[in-house]
Amino acid sequence: MKPRVSVIVPVYNEGEAILRCLERMLREMLLPAEVLVVHDMPEDSTVPYVEEVARTDPRVRAVLNTYGRGPANAIRYGIDAARAPVVVVTMADGCDDPRQIDELARLVDRGVVVAAASRYMPGGQQVGGPRLKRMMSRWAGRSLYTFARVGTRDATNSFKAYDTAFVREVGIESRTGFEIGLELTAKATRLRLPVAEIPTIWLDRPLGESHFDLGRFLPGYLRWYFFAYGRRLTREKLAGRVARTGVVPAPRDPRDSTEFEKTA
Repeated sequence: MKPRVSVIVPVYNEGEAILRCLERMLREMLLPAEVLVVHDMPEDSTVPYVEEVARTDPRVRAVLNTYGRGPANAIRYGIDAARAPVVVVTMADGCDDPRQIDELARLVDRGVVVAAASRYMPGGQQVGGPRLKRMMSRWAGRSLYTFARVGTRDATNSFKAYDTAFVREVGIESRTGFEIGLELTAKATRLRLPVAEIPTIWLDRPLGESHFDLGRFLPGYLRWYFFAYGRRLTREKLAGRVARTGVVPAPRDPRDSTEFEKTA
């Protein structure tokens, strides 16, 4: 059965900790899905555990990213390799609520191009995490929602669902960190396409160490924060930006010989 949602999980040496993440995800998802665990190098410590799960659950597969190292490139590669009309990006650290994957995907089914899990709308909450990072994220989310009208109070959260055709049309220019969620929200806003949100409770990473580097990733966030305030863009103008990035689509999975679907 062809999946209705492709879940993209970028990883970096998660090791055995990925088992708990995948177990919860596979238990909670009801929609036909594929889970692409995207890693940057064959020797990543996560891979053997993912392959162990994949032997008993065909929804899961380990995918080697060839676009270049880093979370942005892993997410780009995963989206290009996805077979479903909806993609959901979620982290491997257990912070996101896997019960909401289906709910986010259904919002995209209903017509939005970006569906965000929001910590900062009524009913949402963030538990733990670095204080400075929390303050900056909340301020950015509130100001973008109020003044740029981006459609979500949590534009910086990576836990989002996207219309796959929309992402492939507008392209992903980020190459460093997790700012892809903000980039795609800003592009949808500039194109005047619908963005929606649902409340989520984000829990700080229970196992392992975070790979988020605020100093390294901040310039990317600032770039897309200010981009969201620009005038309305046409698809043609945005297509020109995509062409300049020179992004090459990932090869198709051998189990699916069809071309990338365009459902815009």
